Amino acid sequence: MIKLGYDGKRAFFNNTGLGNYSRDTIRVVSKNFTNNKYYIYTSNDSRNERLDFINSNKNIYIKTPKNLFYKSFDILWRSKKVIDDLLNDEIDIYHGLSNEIPYGIEATGIKTIVTIHDLIFIRYPNLFNAFDRYIYFKKFKSACERANKIIAVSQQTKKDIIKFFNISEEKITVIYQGCNNIFQKEIAIDKQNLVAKKYNLPNKFLLYVGTIEERKNLLNLLKAIKKIPNQKLVVVGNGKNYKKKCLKYIQVNNLEKNVLFINNLSLNEIRAIYAKAEIMIYPSIFEGFGIPILEALFSKVPVITSKDGCFSEAGGPHTSYINPLSSEDIKNAILKIQSSNEIKNKMTSSGYEYAQNFTDEKIAINLMNLYKSL
Repeated sequence: MIKLGYDGKRAFFNNTGLGNYSRDTIRVVSKNFTNNKYYIYTSNDSRNERLDFINSNKNIYIKTPKNLFYKSFDILWRSKKVIDDLLNDEIDIYHGLSNEIPYGIEATGIKTIVTIHDLIFIRYPNLFNAFDRYIYFKKFKSACERANKIIAVSQQTKKDIIKFFNISEEKITVIYQGCNNIFQKEIAIDKQNLVAKKYNLPNKFLLYVGTIEERKNLLNLLKAIKKIPNQKLVVVGNGKNYKKKCLKYIQVNNLEKNVLFINNLSLNEIRAIYAKAEIMIYPSIFEGFGIPILEALFSKVPVITSKDGCFSEAGGPHTSYINPLSSEDIKNAILKIQSSNEIKNKMTSSGYEYAQNFTDEKIAINLMNLYKSL
């Protein structure tokens, strides 16, 4: 029996990429290896539907700060003081799920693993302010140097860790991300139709899923949509300044009737929207992995995404790859898939087959093998 500790910040407070990774990691290992004990350290035990698996798993324990000071200043607890709780709970292995581990934990005898998702702030410094870049560099590099093992979520991320932090290749294990098991199951037609009616979805539409920010590159997809008559695009996600830029483009180019924005959806609603989509388009410039690609493949939807980087690791050989900076390239990929049911069916069936490399069971086994190696 192993006692495993996890940083629960993202699992409890983030409903997108890092949060999904954190929740899915804890969920798959606790479900597939029930003889261990799993402790999640979070400053606030407030749960939503994405954390429902905790209620049904008797081997998961939620740990919060013992006094009001550390509840209020949780960054101090997470970065240092949590070590006292780890020692009291006799944790064997602590897994930092989002790029960091507590300072000083290396002196305790507790084995440590840190997951590094990406080093985008180094590759694309213009997307981050100077202060954030400095903090991220110090924090990520320190975690890589102090942890016993590093998980990279893709071969691309592994290469970046070696290149930018000068970390030994032998210390890094690539363990791919999966996606929530809701996307790995069929969804009834009546449930699909209820969601379609609720959000007034078009009968036929292209789909974008992700945060609306510059790196995710929605604007170039909108430019491609403008070039193709009568296309409908559903955007699942939200954003701030970059979203305003996209909305301005839509207004100037009279695309208001072609683009539908929706957010704050349940996972079941997102699954239903995938099932209704004709093509999912993920034109991101750079990612650590790209969970929406997997969600689409499991949902039996053809995928268009970017060349290079990690995208082919997530998308496999039968996804359509484009230059994300070329709206013409995106347009041509859309038209090619729409022109042929044979192409569409091949992408759907082969994509679903490739997605079986990322099932809960396979990811859980890879994670547990790493844990046991410590």
